[in-house]
Amino acid sequence: MAVHESAHWKIKDLDFSRIARTEVRQDENLFYLVASASFIESGSDLYTQNLVDFFRGDAEVTAWLTRHWEAEELQHGQALRAYVSHVWPEFDWETAYRGFLAEYATYCKVELLSPTRGLELAARCVVETGTASYYRALARATAEPVLRDLSSRIAADEVSHYKHFYRFFRRYRQEESLGRLRVLRTIGRRTLELKSEDADCAVRHVVRTRSPELADDAAYIQQLSARINAAVRTNLSPGATLKMLMRPLELPARVETVIQYPIRQFMEHVFLR
Repeated sequence: MAVHESAHWKIKDLDFSRIARTEVRQDENLFYLVASASFIESGSDLYTQNLVDFFRGDAEVTAWLTRHWEAEELQHGQALRAYVSHVWPEFDWETAYRGFLAEYATYCKVELLSPTRGLELAARCVVETGTASYYRALARATAEPVLRDLSSRIAADEVSHYKHFYRFFRRYRQEESLGRLRVLRTIGRRTLELKSEDADCAVRHVVRTRSPELADDAAYIQQLSARINAAVRTNLSPGATLKMLMRPLELPARVETVIQYPIRQFMEHVFLR
C-alpha cells in the first residue's frame, strides 16, 4: 500500500522579503553552501531518469520517483536559486549552472548504480541521510530566518524521501535475500562517496563564474572547500545521522549497541574530516 502523501509546501510559502540581507550577504561560506546546493538539487532530473530506468517495471517505485521525488528535489533547487538571487543578485546563476550541468551529466549514468535494486535502495538511504544532515546543519549554521526556514523544510523532505527509499528497500531485501554483510558493504561504500565529485563540481563552477581569476587555482578551491565543509561539520548532529545510516542493517538492539562505536568512528571519519 502506498504511503499517503500530504500536501507539500510551495515556494510561495517562503517570504523572501523577510530575508535579513545585511546578515548574510557578506557571508562567503553561506553563499557557496547555498549556491552549490542549488546546482545539485536543480540537476535532480538527470539522476531521476537513471533511477526510473533502473526500476522500470516496478510501478510503485517509478510512480513515486516521477510524481513526488523529482518534483520535490527540483523545487529545492528552485527555492535555493531564488534565495541566491535575492541575496546575491549580481551572481550569474544561469551561466554557472550551465557549466555545472555539462560536467555533472557525465557523472549520472545507470552503470554507476549498485548491482541490484535492493542494494541501490540501501545506497539511496545513505544519500538521503547525507542530504538531510547537510540541510539540518545549514539550518543551524545561520540565524537568518528565511534560510533557516527553507533549510528546515528541505531537511524534512529528505527525511521523508529516506522513509520511502527504506520502505522500498525492505521489500527488495526480501525479494533478493540480501544479507546484512552485502548491505553493510553498500552502506560503507556509498558513505565514503558522500564527499563526492558532485559537490566539488558545483563549487568549481560557482567559483568559475563568481571569481573567474581563481577558477584554475586548485589550492584556493581546496581551501574554500575545506572552509565550507568546516561550516557544515560544526553543525552536524551525529546521533541522528548514525541512526539513519544503521537502520537498513536492521540489527538486534544488543548487536546495534555493540557496533555503534566503530560505525560512529567510521561516520565521523567521513562526515567530520
